[in-house]
Amino acid sequence: MPNSKPAQTRLLSRLPFLLTLALMLLVAGGCGLFGTHKKVQVPQLLTPLAEADSAQLITEVNRLAAVRSIHGKVDIVMEDTSFAEAGIAEKYRQVEGTITAQRPGKVYLVIQFSFVDIAQMASDGQHFSVAILRGDEKYKRFVKGTNSAVYPKLDDDRGPDSQSKPKQRGEKETVSALSNLRPQHLTEALLVSRIEDPVTSGRTYVRSEFYQEETDNRPRAKSGLRVVRGYYLLEEISSSSSGEARLTRRFWFDRVSGIRLARLQTFDDKGLLITDVSYRDEKTFGQTGEVRLPARIEITRPHDHYKLSIGYQDHATVDIDKEFRSEVFVLDNRWQLTEVDLDARQRNKAVSP
Repeated sequence: MPNSKPAQTRLLSRLPFLLTLALMLLVAGGCGLFGTHKKVQVPQLLTPLAEADSAQLITEVNRLAAVRSIHGKVDIVMEDTSFAEAGIAEKYRQVEGTITAQRPGKVYLVIQFSFVDIAQMASDGQHFSVAILRGDEKYKRFVKGTNSAVYPKLDDDRGPDSQSKPKQRGEKETVSALSNLRPQHLTEALLVSRIEDPVTSGRTYVRSEFYQEETDNRPRAKSGLRVVRGYYLLEEISSSSSGEARLTRRFWFDRVSGIRLARLQTFDDKGLLITDVSYRDEKTFGQTGEVRLPARIEITRPHDHYKLSIGYQDHATVDIDKEFRSEVFVLDNRWQLTEVDLDARQRNKAVSP
C-alpha cells in the first residue's frame, strides 16, 4: 500500500510516451492495410460545361420543333423487351426503311429487307394502320386502331409453339413486334412538340442540374471507359383545375461543349413513363445543311415492351420541310390481308362476360 501511489504516478507520467509508441507501431504496421497498391480508374468529368437558363433551353427545343416535316432512308433495329424482367431482350435483324413524318402527328413508314417490303404502317394523326406483308400466310395481317386508345399487347395464338423450328419462332416474334408497333410514336419522337409560352399555356418549367456516370460514346473513346456527363433537366409541369400538379415531359440537355437536347421523357396522368427517347450524333440535314438534327434516335416504350433504333442513312439527302398531301399518310388494305380491328376487339371484350 505505501508504494501504490508512487507507482501510479510513474505510470501516469509514462502514459503519453506509451501512447505515442503505440500510435507509431500502428502506423508502421498499417501501411499494408491503408497503403495504395492498385490504381482505380475514376470516371472523368467531361468539360467544358455550357451554361444556359430556362429560356435558352426552351429556345433549343423550339429550334428542333420548327421542322415541319422530314423524309428519308433509315436503318431500323427493333428490340422486343417483353422479357426484360428476366433479363432477356429479343433483338431483331437490322432492316431498311423509308420514313415520312409531318406535323401534326402524320407518318408513313415502309420497312424493307433485301429491297422487299416486309411491312408498311401509317398514321393520319387520328388513326393508324400496320400491314404485315411477308412471311408465312398465317402471319400476314392488317392491324388498325385509334391513336389515343390504349391496347393490350397483340399476341397470335395461331403461331408455332415452343417445339417449332427456330426460324418459325423468330418469324412469329418479328410479326408480333411489328404488329405492336404504333406508327404515331415515331412522329412524336422524330418531330418534337414545341414548348408554348408558359404565360399563356399555364405550364410551369423547372430547370435543374444533373450529373450521370455513363459509357464514353465519344469518337475514338476507349472501349469500356466510363465518364461523368453534365446535364440540365427541364421539367414541364401542368396543373389541373383542382390544383394538382403533374409532370408531363422531362427534357435532358447535354452540356458538354454546348447545349444539345439529348433525351426526352413523356409521362401519363398517373406519372408513368410512356416514352423515353434518346437523341445522338447531331448532323446537318438537307442539301444546303440549313438544319442540325440528331442522326440517330432510340425510342423506348417500356409499357409497350419494345425499343426502336432509327438511323438516317444519308443525312445530306433527307428532305426537310417538304409539304406532303394528306393522302400520303393513309394506308389501305389493298393486299386483302386478314384485318385485326383493335377497337372492335376492345368493344367485344367489354361486352363479353
